Amino acid sequence: MNFGIIAAGQGSRLVQEGVGFPKPLVRIDGKPMIGRLIDIFVKCGAESISVIVNEEMTEVADFLRKLGQDLPCGFNLLVKTTPTSMHSFYELSSLMEGKGRFVITTVDTIFREEDFEKYIKAYSEASPEVDGMMAVTGFIDDEKPLYVATDPDNRITGFLDNMEEGVKYVSGGIYGLSGSAVPVLKKCIDDGIGRMRNYQRALVAAGLYLKAYDMNKIVDVDHASDIASAEAFVRGED
Repeated sequence: MNFGIIAAGQGSRLVQEGVGFPKPLVRIDGKPMIGRLIDIFVKCGAESISVIVNEEMTEVADFLRKLGQDLPCGFNLLVKTTPTSMHSFYELSSLMEGKGRFVITTVDTIFREEDFEKYIKAYSEASPEVDGMMAVTGFIDDEKPLYVATDPDNRITGFLDNMEEGVKYVSGGIYGLSGSAVPVLKKCIDDGIGRMRNYQRALVAAGLYLKAYDMNKIVDVDHASDIASAEAFVRGED
């Protein structure tokens, strides 16, 4: 499996709230968030790990260059400022094109290691007809959640801005896809679509077979107050 991390945001809210580190280097249970993700990916048998950071994050880029020297898998660091997270996703997916299934996550997506390992196993063992497997959660703490509609077999039928009857999941910010999703992404970029949720809607509209995988609880670190709760969560204290 190939993995990618989107770490190109500014983390402006954390800065405004007095956090003195770039978001990817904020420590969760003693480890920088981005280092924790990379450790988990390696344990899941990563063939390669690709990361995108913006051009202003020199401290993060330096940290990753040093870390990448000792990884037991391929490592790609892309330093590029992009207008949206979807453009960052496009840059990463282009590096993985032709390599089979891949998983891309945002740097501030926090989950328990054992839950992620089960997700990767399920995705790796999914039938070839499955074009992607998106991690979802029933735990809602996002300010603008993306609701995920599914059929009885957990095939994704829609991505919604608002809750509708029968919908029990929201997107977890973990995107498992394959090469079949890349042409749809390229078309979205060409058409000026700039939001990840609209790209995901385009995947459904194109008829791709996307499965939802319930990873129990997933949290984001958007505010300074989220750091302590994220630490408690990964330690199993909540």
